[in-house]
This record gives sequence, C-alpha cells and structure tokens, in this order.
Amino acid sequence: MGLIVVTGGAGFVGGNIVRALNAAGTSDILVVEDLSQPDKRAQLEGCRIQDLVDRHDFLRRIAGSGLGRVEAVFHQGACTDTMEHDARVMMELNFGASRALLEWTLPNAIPLVYASSAAVYGASSAFAEIPANERPLNVYGESKLRFDHLVRGALREAKATLVGLRYFNVYGPHEAHKGRMASVVYQMYGQIRETGTVRLFVGTGGYGDGEQRRDFVHVDDVAQVNLFFAQGPARHGIVNCGTGRSRSFNDVARALIAAHGSGKIQYVPLPEGLAARYQSFTEADLAGLRRLGYDRPFLDVEEGVRRYYRSLRAA
Repeated sequence: MGLIVVTGGAGFVGGNIVRALNAAGTSDILVVEDLSQPDKRAQLEGCRIQDLVDRHDFLRRIAGSGLGRVEAVFHQGACTDTMEHDARVMMELNFGASRALLEWTLPNAIPLVYASSAAVYGASSAFAEIPANERPLNVYGESKLRFDHLVRGALREAKATLVGLRYFNVYGPHEAHKGRMASVVYQMYGQIRETGTVRLFVGTGGYGDGEQRRDFVHVDDVAQVNLFFAQGPARHGIVNCGTGRSRSFNDVARALIAAHGSGKIQYVPLPEGLAARYQSFTEADLAGLRRLGYDRPFLDVEEGVRRYYRSLRAA
C-alpha cells in the first residue's frame, strides 16, 4: 500500500475522512495543513496518521522530487470563510494550491477526489452540474467554480479517478473549531443549550419564517462518498454531494428540540447586507452522483441530528 494524502486533514471534513480511513484499517496517511494556525494537532486527537506537514512544504515537495508511491489524494484544504472578500487570498488558497495538486496528480495517474461546493450555484434555483446553473454569489463560490472549470478541461486526459464533490450543507462531529463558520446545526445546539431557544431567520424569497430549505448532509455520509470514489475503477466528473432532499430550518430545529427534550423557536431578521446574498433554497440533484456509481442512502435530518446531538453531549 502507498501513502494516502489528505489536505485539510485537521479540518472538519478532512478530519472525518481521516477517521473514516482509520476505521477502514488505514493509517498510512499524510495530513497536509496550514501549520501557522494553532491547535491543528489537537484536532487530530485519536487519529492514526503517518505524518503532518505544512501546506507550503507539501507544495514544494510535489513540485520537486514528490512523495514516492501515493494511492490517492483527498483534497479538502481551502479557505471556507464565505464572508472573506479578499479575492487574492481566496484564489491563492482555493485555486492556486488546487491547480498545483492537479498538475501533480494528473500526469502521475494519482486518484484525486476534491471538495467543490454548492456555493457555485449561488443565485440559481436549479442544482444539476451544468454551467447554466452556476451563478456564485461570493468570492468563495467563484474560487471553487474556477477550479471546477479547470478540472472540466482535464477530465478527458485523466487516467486515474478525478472527481469533484460539490458539498451542500454539511454538519456533524468535529466542527467546533470552525467557530462562526460551523454548521447551522452546531449553532442551533449552542443556542438551545444556553437559552432553550433556537433562533431562525424570518421568511425570505417567498418562504415563510424558518421555512427556507437547504440540503443538510451529515459528514459521515460525505466521508463515505469520498472513500468510495478513491477506491475501485477510475471515475471522472464533478457531482453533487448532498442527500437529494431539501429540508426546512424549522425541520432541523424541531429535530434538535426533540433530541434535547425541550425548547422553542424564535424568528429574527436577517443581518443587514445578507438578504441580497442569501440562498433560500438548495437541493442536490443526485443524478450525476448515481451515474458514477454511488447508490448508498443518506441519513435524513431526524437521524442525522439525533446522532450529532448525542456526540455533542458526549464530548
């Protein structure tokens, strides 16, 4: 067996991929991270890995002599702050580093599974993976879409797996370090623990109070989709990674209240400036994912939130 590389491996999705690999019996894992940020090693507590390296050192290594035999690369490293407005920072982290990885994996026939985002759809109300639906509302979505465009041009020459996964609203264990960028499920948990009240936005986009709908997908499912594509025959494409079923914020709040045993919902106005960039509806079109062979079911909101609540209480 060769080495498995997980960029952003101390982050939310990346860390859960590392844990899923460990559960499958794999520990020959090289985690790539921005080590200028504190507590990266703490976020890998309990994980079995071969090494943890800084992303700049990693990029120098793949530009030079390489790493020896590499079985697969899970590229999860990115700036995920949707409120970041500095396009230079976002493009350097989300496009420049990703392009360097592609230029290394492609000629060496190394399977690459990478994180794209449903943010590429932005203002669209349709979510099939076609250019007509791609209308990002922020620099983050633009950076992800630009790399998707680069990958589309490379798919025909790819000899190994090259798959981009457009994550929808991912939630689940090991995301506390993300702070204000953690999932709404995590934010709701903090609210109900502190005040007994979950705060949701008033109606937008023709939806009633708390009735805005998103495709909420548990991180365990996201990790399993990643592992599926890194194994088996070569597959190529950019596909959605969600449940395929939108659910309202009210549904999520009610599932959390049920798990907690008590609580209520309060509706509050959107922050100033957010309304024009707010997605009131997302729902992954899974036709592309299914065509590439992934046919497993996804956790629904009720079961996913219940599992997550238990893990948060146990932490």
